[in-house]
Amino acid sequence: MSSMIPHVNAFPLILLVALPILADAVSLLLAARRLVHYYQLESYQFQGYFKTLRRQDALTYCVYLAALYFADCLVAFFVFYSICGTKLEGYYITNDNIWLYVAVSIVYAVLSVLIGYFYRKHSMKQAEKKKFAITARMKRFYVIFALVLLLLHILVWLALLQTKIGIFLVIPGTCAILLALLLPLIVALAGLLALPIERLIFHLYFRDAEKKLLENPRLIRIGITGSYGKTSTKFILAEILSQKYNVLATPASFNTPMGVTRIIRERLTPSHQIFIGEMGARHVGEIKELSRLVHPTIGILTAVGPQHLDTFKTIERIEKTKYELIDALPQDGLGVFLHDDAIVTKLYEKTQKPKMLVGLEGADAWATDVSVSPQGSHFTLHLKDWEPFACTTVLLGEHNISNILMAAAVAKHLGLNREQIRRGILQCKPVEHRLQLLKTPGGVTVIDDAFNTNPSSSKRALKVLSSFPGRRVIVTPGMVELGAEEEKYNQEFGQAMASAVDVAVLVGKRHTEPIQKGLKEQGFPAENIHVAANLDEAIQIVNSIIKPGDVVMYENDLPDHYNEA
Repeated sequence: MSSMIPHVNAFPLILLVALPILADAVSLLLAARRLVHYYQLESYQFQGYFKTLRRQDALTYCVYLAALYFADCLVAFFVFYSICGTKLEGYYITNDNIWLYVAVSIVYAVLSVLIGYFYRKHSMKQAEKKKFAITARMKRFYVIFALVLLLLHILVWLALLQTKIGIFLVIPGTCAILLALLLPLIVALAGLLALPIERLIFHLYFRDAEKKLLENPRLIRIGITGSYGKTSTKFILAEILSQKYNVLATPASFNTPMGVTRIIRERLTPSHQIFIGEMGARHVGEIKELSRLVHPTIGILTAVGPQHLDTFKTIERIEKTKYELIDALPQDGLGVFLHDDAIVTKLYEKTQKPKMLVGLEGADAWATDVSVSPQGSHFTLHLKDWEPFACTTVLLGEHNISNILMAAAVAKHLGLNREQIRRGILQCKPVEHRLQLLKTPGGVTVIDDAFNTNPSSSKRALKVLSSFPGRRVIVTPGMVELGAEEEKYNQEFGQAMASAVDVAVLVGKRHTEPIQKGLKEQGFPAENIHVAANLDEAIQIVNSIIKPGDVVMYENDLPDHYNEA
């Protein structure tokens, strides 16, 4: 370095070095937008993040970015050479020519920032289903990410300077290309460095929420978990219990420790009499952690099935995790189980605490005279030791009657009378994106079941769809997060679909191959199978083929990080 820069003024020299370092750091910060979004969509979990990178071919993403930085170097060098030519003796930097070097460095820096900006715009070209959220956690992440990028740039610069390959263009270009290729790992490194800070902040929030929840000794705390059905059951229970109590239930699918913590801290007031917390999990121990927060006195177990098998690996681990809610109940608490003549029934039988079983005739709650139609359901509700009474709901599908039974059993336990329970059932509204019936001006019926599907819910959805008159169209990408069993379940989905629909619009050419195989095995007409690259294309196909009287079901809508690139 000393041979190249003999005694030049410090200020322009600092500019010469600082401009490309800052520009490349800003550029990479912008270009990493899609990668950071993947990290956020995977709930800041490294295992899921790296799986998404493999699925979305992040290497191609980074190689293309590195190629753009290489092109930037070529442009800057061309500008430099066209100006200087042979006017300079060699490429030594002196006080006489250093501002020329700075000028060309500015050209390089501007182009570098523009690369990052346009790369960010390109990564956002497709409409995002779940928007990138600039939360407080994401702001903290970006501060650490920026510092990591700056530090790595400085370290690489120092390392390259030791090789004496020169300071002008070669170093910033090599640095940018190298870090572009390593960008996914740098995002992960920033997340790793942020982890201790996030754990400390979460611990403080967690303790604050726990304290707030326990400040009211009269507050009834209810936890709901299961592989599926927990969100619908939560909203049904909240609607029925609100006929007598002031109820706070976690909204939408807020079912993670941070999500539940946030709702408690922001929305729980001393006037609330009941808190209902939905508890989701992708790993063993997560329901236990949520139970430490909520301290439930009533626990509802809706179902145990093959959901999130990619992280749980086995049904046995799912079963163990869901039962963590029942383990957390006090000895005088209450466990409510849905009879499935399988895993949940087995868990009911092994439970020694106060408990209820619903869905089995003669148990604590069951239904008879069930009549299911596209307009809703009618049934006779039986609650133990009570006279049966007729109920009506606009909710679609027999499975929602099972969800109502669990909610009604808890409501009876908490002192509601028959009229309050009946009125609450009547007032239940469909949960958004869960068999939500939508009427369109063109005479087409739309069933929005776009929330995450699974082997059990997909069968129920097809049963609901088959009850509608007219031509039936399904739009689906199939199921994900089922680990090694995913292909098998999607093939079975296609087989079941063949007898329930007239037209299948499949989203994702690679992912839906097992569904296509299942359809064809059942003799489904090939001309009625349409395969779209993405949801937008699928909607265009639907719009081109539907006519008044048709029924269109949207079954599952994969989040952004599952879309095929």
